[in-house]
Amino acid sequence: MPFIHEDFMLQSPLASRLYHEIAAKQPIIDYHSHLPPADVAVDRKFANLFEIWLEGDHYKWRAMRSNGVDEKFCTGDASPKDKFMAFAGTVPLTLRNPLFHWCALELKRYFGIDEILTPASAEGIWDLVGERLQAPDRSARGILKDFSVQVVCTTDDPSDSLEHHKAIKASDCATQILPTFRPDALLKIDQTESWNKYVDRLGAAADTDVTTFYGVLNALEKRHEYFHQMGCRLSDHGLMQATASFCSHEQASAIYNKARKGGAVTPEDQQQFATYIMIRSGQLDAGKGWVKQLHLGPMRSNSTRRFNTLGPDTGFDSIGDYPQAERLSRYLDALDTDGSLPKTILYNVNPSDNYIMGTMCGNFMDGKTAGKIQFGSGWWFLDQKEGMEWQINALSNLGLLSHWVGMLTDSRSFMSFTRHEYFRRIFCNLLGEDVRRGELPDDFETLATLVRNVSYGNAQRYFGFLPAGAPVLP
Repeated sequence: MPFIHEDFMLQSPLASRLYHEIAAKQPIIDYHSHLPPADVAVDRKFANLFEIWLEGDHYKWRAMRSNGVDEKFCTGDASPKDKFMAFAGTVPLTLRNPLFHWCALELKRYFGIDEILTPASAEGIWDLVGERLQAPDRSARGILKDFSVQVVCTTDDPSDSLEHHKAIKASDCATQILPTFRPDALLKIDQTESWNKYVDRLGAAADTDVTTFYGVLNALEKRHEYFHQMGCRLSDHGLMQATASFCSHEQASAIYNKARKGGAVTPEDQQQFATYIMIRSGQLDAGKGWVKQLHLGPMRSNSTRRFNTLGPDTGFDSIGDYPQAERLSRYLDALDTDGSLPKTILYNVNPSDNYIMGTMCGNFMDGKTAGKIQFGSGWWFLDQKEGMEWQINALSNLGLLSHWVGMLTDSRSFMSFTRHEYFRRIFCNLLGEDVRRGELPDDFETLATLVRNVSYGNAQRYFGFLPAGAPVLP
């Protein structure tokens, strides 16, 4: 029997039935990803397995570094094939690491390969995939169609022209590729030199004079409106902690003016300015009916040496142990008190915060919108079997699993859509095990409704997505 078989990770007949009859048939709404829209705009054809699988994947780089692989095979100047061969030498050593499951599942679903990647099998796999990538269903758009991906939300800066999104909208691409508004760069006012350059770019994108604080707020609002016209329905923020150092408009303006003149910005200044912008962002989101996403807790760029040579987002980040509850509560409460708390998804990267996030959601439900505040899926270091089960269990204990919007890829790779399959198998197996232990009723139709909604239906309703040809769910 191949490793990836029909009932992979499904440990009961009920789990198997829930997955194959219900979950596997649901389309994909990937509401948070880092896929490059440029690749969809040109319908990129991938030349080899490195381009589609290893390029930009810091999960794989971390494993290779842990295996003593030289950096030239990760982010360096080694050839694509040599990088792939170096990774092939690492895969057999990833037993019990989620990479082992992910790699096997990806090779199976994208290329029909049952062999485990090893140094012995690497040459044959490289050649087979190279041939398979020439097929139309393995281009960027071909993959989206083949995996029934209805919606992908990319992650975009407010200053982005969204030219690639425009090209996609004008094309025959069946998948909706929608931008997500991520204004994090505007919060980094303490990094005065780079921040000032960014403010100028934002002003140029909005065709707005940003000499004054009023000007930059106007620019932010104009870009928010532009993103909305381009189909954006979500914002996103990646923060160590929520911001909750409240200040007046006059104080925020004074901080802005000081930074624009190149003056020193204190940590307190930065927090006050960031909080003001985050409150304004929440108000804009609520006004447009968007969903706000808060990704909280990572400790980024831990290696100064590697950051100086390779830059950010290259695999040197980890889980932070920052206090989350008080600041998050105060931020959400400020928006709620103001009547401008949008639908919000809370993600934590530290599993010790699971119950904080789960209980925080219940504090700010409005009694009108089912599941208004969501506890987001296992994120980053937690998007593996154990992390997903922890998150699902916490959500189940503290809220209503029935209204949860489910999984996403959070990925830069077109080979990550199997993350949805992986999640759905894990979810169906959890339900099957609950029934086996007598903790849930053996009622297939009730469980099937839950699986259908968590896999697809809840996301469609919550975000308001209605792709062409999609059924309107009750």
